[in-house]
Amino acid sequence: HVQLVESGGGSAQAGGSLNLSCVASGYDIKPNHVAWFRQSPEKEREGVAFILPYGNVLYTAFVKGRFTGSVDRAKNTAYLQMNNLTPDDSAMYYCAVGWRGGLWSEAFRWNHWGQGTQVTVS
Repeated sequence: HVQLVESGGGSAQAGGSLNLSCVASGYDIKPNHVAWFRQSPEKEREGVAFILPYGNVLYTAFVKGRFTGSVDRAKNTAYLQMNNLTPDDSAMYYCAVGWRGGLWSEAFRWNHWGQGTQVTVS
């Protein structure tokens, strides 16, 4: 049974930082892809960062240079360090595993999701 648990969300002021965590159980992150998504009310879930096995990370344009995705293989945990936050970054943030291939930023291509952690920037 795959379980993903996100944490680290909360309130931040514009220009501030938050570090999100996603702990995986029942699933080995090390050889697999992990993604971070976000969703705000009345918007579709959108891809934020795509962490490839063994290190490389792809970002969508609106977070590139501000957000950093990483994985601690020993802890089986993914992270999303978010810096220079803006109110537009306010959303529920989710991690996902079990990529089925294709465009990574399309949410339907991922099998397993966490419950999300809320980020609010004012």
